[in-house]
Amino acid sequence: MFEQLAALAEELDRLEAELPRIYAAGDRRASRDAGRRQQELRPVVDAYGEWRRVSQDVDDAREVLDGVTDPAERDTWKAELADKEAQLAALEIRIKELLLPHDPNEGRNVILEIQGTEGGEEANLWAGDLYRMYQRFAERHGLKTEVLSSQPSEHGGYRDITFLVKGEDAWAKLKYEGGPHRVQRVPATESQGRIHTSAATVAVLPEAEDVDVEIDPNDLEVDVFRATGPGGQSVNTTDSAVRITHKPTGLVVSCQDEKSQLQNKDKAMRILRSRLLQAEQDRQHAEVSAARRDQVKGGGRSEKIRTYNYKENRLTDHRIPITLHSLDRVLDGELDDVVDALAADERSRQLGGE
Repeated sequence: MFEQLAALAEELDRLEAELPRIYAAGDRRASRDAGRRQQELRPVVDAYGEWRRVSQDVDDAREVLDGVTDPAERDTWKAELADKEAQLAALEIRIKELLLPHDPNEGRNVILEIQGTEGGEEANLWAGDLYRMYQRFAERHGLKTEVLSSQPSEHGGYRDITFLVKGEDAWAKLKYEGGPHRVQRVPATESQGRIHTSAATVAVLPEAEDVDVEIDPNDLEVDVFRATGPGGQSVNTTDSAVRITHKPTGLVVSCQDEKSQLQNKDKAMRILRSRLLQAEQDRQHAEVSAARRDQVKGGGRSEKIRTYNYKENRLTDHRIPITLHSLDRVLDGELDDVVDALAADERSRQLGGE
């Protein structure tokens, strides 16, 4: 491991010496990749430098202890040695974690797609509740949100909604949210007071930058149409809605939230690039939207990753598993306990070689 660390320290030195030339060349992709690599290497190299310093302190303390005969002084140096050895052990654990495979999407913005699936209008209401939960979670962490596309339902929910979460920690905080989310509650549309089980799916996509995915304009079929559903004065009166079809893959993206056709086209392209980036990153699937389909699966109640039970004020994540009896706070954006537990589980499996 320490041979690897020395090599990484040398790589960082070479990279930082080359950075001015790379930035001056004006190659956006090369500049971005170099900057990201520097951010990956710096914490590892700094921890390695600290490990070397503390390791030397341990050797020095042992050498001094060997030459001390006074009992009181020996006790002092034994305590010093124990403290340094504890620091060294903690640094070794930290370095092992830093050497885990780097997530290529770290630092990216995130696009979330939420869709009511099973349960009729109640599923649409639940999709709206999930959107508001993530919106509050983002606010708590200083992340910005922007709706890219939505189809409101009759009672205040969403048949589907796609939105962007912007910020350095967006991917790290939200990457575990993909999959079917099941809810058990008495719906607002239920007149008999019976508990219903419904589901909505969440797909999590890393936002693609222009330099990540090159799209040939000739591969696009762009249609404009009149927006439908609730909205302002321009809805249903102008052809502002945009539908883009990526002909090589068959992916279709529609946006109609903005009054401007140009703005709707820009948002649709951002979603399309991100879907293509996700598909490109998934080497185990040949079909473009396979990774996304893995997340949403069939959208059924039995394929859930998480259950939200209103009567018991309970949230259960079925992947770890973890159960919290604080659903009201979770729906208000306090998701940290779940996210932290999922992140710890991922690190544990990586350290175990899984």
